[in-house]
Amino acid sequence: MNPRGEKPKSKISASRKLSLKMLLLTRACEDLERETQEREEEKVRYLEEKLPPLQLSGLALGDLQNLCKQLHAKIDEVDEERYDCEYKVGKHNKDIHELKLKVQDLGGKFKKPALRKVRVSADEMMRALLGSKHKGSMDLRANLKSVKKEDVKQDKVLTSEVGDWRKNVEAMSGMEGRKKMFDTGGAAQ
Repeated sequence: MNPRGEKPKSKISASRKLSLKMLLLTRACEDLERETQEREEEKVRYLEEKLPPLQLSGLALGDLQNLCKQLHAKIDEVDEERYDCEYKVGKHNKDIHELKLKVQDLGGKFKKPALRKVRVSADEMMRALLGSKHKGSMDLRANLKSVKKEDVKQDKVLTSEVGDWRKNVEAMSGMEGRKKMFDTGGAAQ
C-alpha cells in the first residue's frame, strides 16, 4: 500500500487475469484426468500380475478342485496382507494423531514445575493475599470461648444432685409429678 492508503494498481489487466485463471483451471483438470487414468492402468497391471487369466475349459474334475484350492490359498494370503496393511495404517494414523496432540500441547505451553510443600502461618498467608489491607495478627485461639474451672465444678455438683434418673422419672410420673413441676416452677419465679 502506498502512503495514501490506496491499493497499488495491478500491472495485469482483468481480462488477462481471467484468461490466466482459465488456463490454470484447465491445466489442473487435465492433470486430474491423467492421474485417474494412470491409477486405473496401474490397477489393471497389478491385477494381471497377481491374477493370471484362468483356463477352465478342458479341465478334469480333480484339476478344477486343485485350482479351487489354489485360489482359496491365494485369497487367504491376500486377506492376511490386507489385514496387515490395515493394521499398519491404523497404527500409523494413531501415532500421527498422538504426535499432533503432543505438538499442539507443546506449542504454547511450558512445563509446570514440581511444587514443594511450604509451611505458612495464617498471618503470613493473609499478608500475602491482602497485602497492606491485613491488620493485626490472626490468632485463631483468641476467638475461642474460654471455659473457667468454676463452671465445670458447678456442672458436676448439679449432676450429682439429680442422682438416680429412675427415681426422678417415677417421682415426676402422673398428675402429681406435673403438679410438683408446676409448683416448683411457680415458686422459683
